[in-house]
Amino acid sequence: MKLNLLPRPRSLVKRPGIFLLPQQHPLEWIKLTQSNRAPNHPEGYELTISQRGIEVCYREAGGWRAATATLRQLLREYGRKLPCLRIRDWPDFARRGVMLDISRGRVPKLTTLLDFAEKLADFKINELQLYTEHTFACQKYQRIWRSWGALTAKEIQILDARCRELGIELVPNQNSFGHLREFLADPRLKPLGELAEPYEDSSGEFVRRPTTLAPTHRGTLPFLRGLYDELLPNFTSQYFNIGGDETWDLGRGQSKKLCATKGKGRVYLDFLKQLQREVSGRNRHMMFWGDIILKHPALIRELPKNVIALNWGYEAGHPFASEAAQFAQAGIPFYVCPGTSTWQTLIGKHDNALANLRAAAQVGQRHGARGYLITDWGDGGHPQPLAVSWPMFAAGAALAWNTKTPVAAKNLCAVVSCDVFEDATGKIAAAGFKLGLAHRKLGVTAPNETPLGTVIAAPPLKERELFCRNGLKWFAKIPAKKIRAALKEIEKQRAALRSGATAKRSRAKFAALDRDAATTELDLAARMAAQSCRFMFWQQAVVAGNKQEAKALSQQGIRELRKLEEDFNAYWPLRNKATPKHCTPFLRWRIKDYQRGGWA
Repeated sequence: MKLNLLPRPRSLVKRPGIFLLPQQHPLEWIKLTQSNRAPNHPEGYELTISQRGIEVCYREAGGWRAATATLRQLLREYGRKLPCLRIRDWPDFARRGVMLDISRGRVPKLTTLLDFAEKLADFKINELQLYTEHTFACQKYQRIWRSWGALTAKEIQILDARCRELGIELVPNQNSFGHLREFLADPRLKPLGELAEPYEDSSGEFVRRPTTLAPTHRGTLPFLRGLYDELLPNFTSQYFNIGGDETWDLGRGQSKKLCATKGKGRVYLDFLKQLQREVSGRNRHMMFWGDIILKHPALIRELPKNVIALNWGYEAGHPFASEAAQFAQAGIPFYVCPGTSTWQTLIGKHDNALANLRAAAQVGQRHGARGYLITDWGDGGHPQPLAVSWPMFAAGAALAWNTKTPVAAKNLCAVVSCDVFEDATGKIAAAGFKLGLAHRKLGVTAPNETPLGTVIAAPPLKERELFCRNGLKWFAKIPAKKIRAALKEIEKQRAALRSGATAKRSRAKFAALDRDAATTELDLAARMAAQSCRFMFWQQAVVAGNKQEAKALSQQGIRELRKLEEDFNAYWPLRNKATPKHCTPFLRWRIKDYQRGGWA
């Protein structure tokens, strides 16, 4: 009997026989005991299933929560006929979190977030962050967030309360230095920007819009104080992530002279200390992204010792080891923060993500990281749905609990099928996982993207946007036979999704969209990825001067993109707030490209 448990328990001994949990009064057969017999860890537990019943021993509340999460997994897999066994278990990382981007075009509905938290709890996740730029419903800035959707104070309070019940700490997250483009585009706040106008990146490939607050402007801290004072009372957590990453504009405008005199790193650190004082004054512990301070290693030791650095990196070969060592040697508490590799990929880059997640876990444990935070970003409008990211959430959660977990695709898909997609056939998760490997058929690699994600989502050239900017160039680098192989794989997995959905509906006796969201989401993402392939075929036909082929491809592409937009718009309100206005404008961009060719 193979047990599909994630996270994998540290010690599991199978025993002969089964225990048939009675239908009537099942809780009477579960004995909870607070005892020193449990492993000596705040979340340590011992779970014993014998033919006489179920016994859980724990030392603290975290232990019985972890034990019941394991028991719920067993119940979902085996029903009432539970295998006899004995598990002794405890985690490698005290804090095991997920960070979900809610600022790039997709703001989940409260019901989506509540369901998300409940599923995370069963993977023993105990921290949740929602990455926020302008999508908290701050009363003073309604005209900024209205078209995007935003989480209200009341929604956060409801989510916070539910997370507490689940043993999850909902940590407030509000970027407070860089990544504030939508705020700084507002005329009232534009003076607070380091820069007032866009500028060309040093590579000449794209234009950066103002995103970074001027640390020298007298209005900057009052602006942030107003945000903090409205946001923070809705959370019970004593932590607060102020962001502070990728402050690209710093030293180019209002702080240019100061940076020239003191050094950009010193100006950054001084402002970080100001933010820390604001956070401490509100009885919170400050978290911040560690990328900028790592560029100035001599200053790491000057960080306040009560902050937590978030050491992020998203590629398989990211130098976590050298970076984590710097924080550890300076005595600065830190997390390791890998990613799901879903952004700018549409259907995932699961091979890269698994390597990245594992490396972060191993390095973090070796260097004494306080936590492990799985990040899921939404660059380029956030068109990828939660269903694409779930296998990597599960894999990361498994590694955060037990860094020695062998996260095999078969086991991962079995668990996601049962515990997330509620699919007894196993076909939906298996197809979704294979979609996350389809990019390999193209034979090219690039950081934080795949052509399957960026071709369809590439911005119009005149806009010179940062995200997905490489998309319109890939057709010249990938042979048609490799594009064809990727498209064939995508369509093969779409067929598997349809088969799985049919089998699931026939077993569960339902067909409602809201009960089959995973299939809908995965198929929409796969259809978009397929359009990336077809758009590259069209580009190659145009360059080759094959007018008849180009015309046929453009006509087909326009029909399929219009239908795709119709279906995506119909799906959107099921899981998300506001409209898909900021999420999928690229569907219309590609239609215009086809039409501009003159053959549509």
